[in-house]
Amino acid sequence: MASNKRRIFIITGMSGAGKSQALKIFGDFGFYCVDNLPLALFKNFTDYLKQSGERRDVALGIDVREGDRLREMPKILNSMVQDDFVVKVIFLDASEECLIRRFSETKHRHPIHKKLATALAHERKVMSPIRTMADKVIDTSDLKLGELKEKLSALLGLTREGDMQITVASFGFKNGILKDCDIVMDVRFLPNPFYIPELREKTGLDKEVQQYIMSFKETKEFAEKFADLIKYLIPKYIKEGKSYLTIAMGCTGGRHRSVFMAHELAQRLTKAGLNASEFHRDIGL
Repeated sequence: MASNKRRIFIITGMSGAGKSQALKIFGDFGFYCVDNLPLALFKNFTDYLKQSGERRDVALGIDVREGDRLREMPKILNSMVQDDFVVKVIFLDASEECLIRRFSETKHRHPIHKKLATALAHERKVMSPIRTMADKVIDTSDLKLGELKEKLSALLGLTREGDMQITVASFGFKNGILKDCDIVMDVRFLPNPFYIPELREKTGLDKEVQQYIMSFKETKEFAEKFADLIKYLIPKYIKEGKSYLTIAMGCTGGRHRSVFMAHELAQRLTKAGLNASEFHRDIGL
């Protein structure tokens, strides 16, 4: 039976190993994320969660700046478990060569502001007990962002295809291409209801317009093949680290063909178990 307890993931590890990226990924998964919350405030924070009724799972970032307080971490985590939370520690690590290269590339300073090699050696010594107690150690030396995302999603038991947020939007080319979209599909090759007097003032959300457009063989073939293409592509995008996908479908005015085809695609994706919504930019113009 699945537990109803809220989960708290402690994201920690070596500086430069990807803690900030991991927290962003947890945020994409819907977690309530807090970075560098002092260990001394953990009790206050869990009390707040219980009193506020906040039901989201939580990810907390901790690093070497906690210093000597890190020795108290086992005791603090045990207290959180007794407060009826499921607590997991994820430790991100990387090779010395990789960490030095990352600091050099980003030009960031190490949190404890010593000579880099000395700082890393000190940090590894301080963080070693935390690494030992971690539920999961992830070596990010050779990982791309998408691969880290896959590892974390597998750890959380998430079905990534269902977690990706997909927006299917319609627009009219005469009003400009929709901005900030990942895929643009031109559907002006389909028969245009605008030239049917009784359909001109209606939109692609009206049944009569939908029946007209779908009465053509090419519409049925396109709807099926394009939906299959998108379903094929989604796991590929996820592997590269995408959590959001916007598909824009355009016709001349953005009221008939693109509206219906965006609506049709969103429905097909939803029926396939995907998290799809629709948006029609120019339907009212």
